[in-house]
Amino acid sequence: MASPIGAFAEELVDFIEHFFGWLLTLFSDILDLVLDFVGSILTYLDPIIFIPVLVIVSLLITKRLFMSLLIGAAFYIIYWMGYWNSAMATLNMVLVATLVAVVLAVPLGIWAADSEKANPVIKALMDFMQTMPAFVYLIPAVIFFGLGVVPGVVATVIFAMPPVVRLTNLGIRQVPPEMNEVADAFGSTGWQKLTKVQMPIAMPSIMAGINQCIMLSLSMVVIAAMIGGGGLGGDIVYALSRIDVAVGFEAGLAVVLIAMTLDRLTQSFKESRT
Repeated sequence: MASPIGAFAEELVDFIEHFFGWLLTLFSDILDLVLDFVGSILTYLDPIIFIPVLVIVSLLITKRLFMSLLIGAAFYIIYWMGYWNSAMATLNMVLVATLVAVVLAVPLGIWAADSEKANPVIKALMDFMQTMPAFVYLIPAVIFFGLGVVPGVVATVIFAMPPVVRLTNLGIRQVPPEMNEVADAFGSTGWQKLTKVQMPIAMPSIMAGINQCIMLSLSMVVIAAMIGGGGLGGDIVYALSRIDVAVGFEAGLAVVLIAMTLDRLTQSFKESRT
């Protein structure tokens, strides 16, 4: 027998599904299109061509030849182990989930920094989202979107948003007051002050939040394989069901290599913005 709190949560989910089901369906369709588009880009090139292109892109971002070669070697190891398709599916989910999370989280962070009334409410919401066990997010995601990649991405977005919101809020609040005063003295509008002064100064903090968002997304998409998310998470779940140490280690290593690659690229991009 559920407690009143559990009963309320169940009724809330039923209410959302009944009155906003059409909106959830629209969101699911849009997310499907984005996933298909990004997935087609990632799988368009043969791995033998994709890896050199990745090395060149990495060199342009990091400006470090050795690191770029290591990134190419990491993806070649994934290809050599036979997990290329799974890795691309996982990378697709991570990129889309991160994109959606950033689009939603940055405005929330700006709102929290701009409003002392909204700030405590948003901070409490982020505390709730960050401390709730990841598996719990899979339940409403399955109810609203069924099984497959879309509910996995939705659960990942919710799980990975808080760092971006927090660090966007923190970055804008740490803008020196005199910079805001100068912008006001020159007659800047609120939008001009935000885009020309506050956001550029807060960008290192925002990039740190995006970096954490990517890492959380990678950890969550593995868990999302339990509801049909597929990718490397699916391989890990398969290995767990068969107690297959070899497959589990190889798929886990592929996740680590992708995580290290994305971490180095985002860190290098952050350094280039400072």
